[in-house]
Amino acid sequence: MVNAAATTDRRTRDRAPAAHAAGLGATKLNPFGDLHTLQHLSARLARSLRGVFEPLLRREVRTWAEPLVVQRFGDYRAERADGLTAWLPLVMAPQGATGLCVLDGVFVLELLDLFFGGTGAAPATIPAEFSPAAEAMVAKIGTTIAAPLRAAWEPLARIDFTPARVEVNAAMLSADAEDAMIVTRFGLAAGEDRPVFIDLLYPVTALKPHAPTLTGKVLDKAEADPAWRNSLTRAAMNVRFPIRSVLAEPVVPLSLLMNLKAGDVIPISFGPEVPVMVGRDCLGRGTVGTSNGHAAVRLTHLARIEHEGPDA
Repeated sequence: MVNAAATTDRRTRDRAPAAHAAGLGATKLNPFGDLHTLQHLSARLARSLRGVFEPLLRREVRTWAEPLVVQRFGDYRAERADGLTAWLPLVMAPQGATGLCVLDGVFVLELLDLFFGGTGAAPATIPAEFSPAAEAMVAKIGTTIAAPLRAAWEPLARIDFTPARVEVNAAMLSADAEDAMIVTRFGLAAGEDRPVFIDLLYPVTALKPHAPTLTGKVLDKAEADPAWRNSLTRAAMNVRFPIRSVLAEPVVPLSLLMNLKAGDVIPISFGPEVPVMVGRDCLGRGTVGTSNGHAAVRLTHLARIEHEGPDA
């Protein structure tokens, strides 16, 4: 597929978008409405997929996310073209549900040929099943996708994706034909070649607990882990800065410096307050005295930080 002649960057999808899926029948397939956040999440994941497939294809690729849809799993199976297909279950933890990564079989065979030093050409006759080497290639893709998939979901929910055994017969999967699925499709194209499409399917039931954030229009940043934040705060509080106080900076001519000898006195004078410096910045001013037998400076006031706002 990647080595075929270019035609278009989009695969025709003769189905309604996710926002209108609820009106397809009596059973409400899409309980979420407009899945703005999930579409945004898919766009982020699409950028990460370049790092997954460019090493396998040994070429620079373009990736993008298609508009997502919600449909029954049986309808999704029916709309796919006949031919060898890799159905890779992705176990979602802690939800306990199973998503799917669906890859075109010809694309898998092309990647396998590239992996073993070939030109990326699929066999003239496509087999009915995958060889153990091809199954290992699908498993490798699933394992590599799991990391960016988990990272893309992290601002929304902490979900781990673990690939299971690949199937070539969708009837062997645990998903029922009536199960509602959120179908996210990703395009992948190298140069002027015809694009390849990879589908990730999420069970609607597994994502219902995240409905409020799935339908939001803004994807919030993930809250920092409290333990990590506390460790960072402790580390920052232990950073050491040199503090110095300038008592006097007398100015004398060069002739005096040239004639100085042991015992000479350089007169100095300073006011009631001296500056206290941290690096090149003035921390404040204070008065000179002693504390516990040591010379010390009592701070009388702190300098205002220039970068503070009016409400600081």
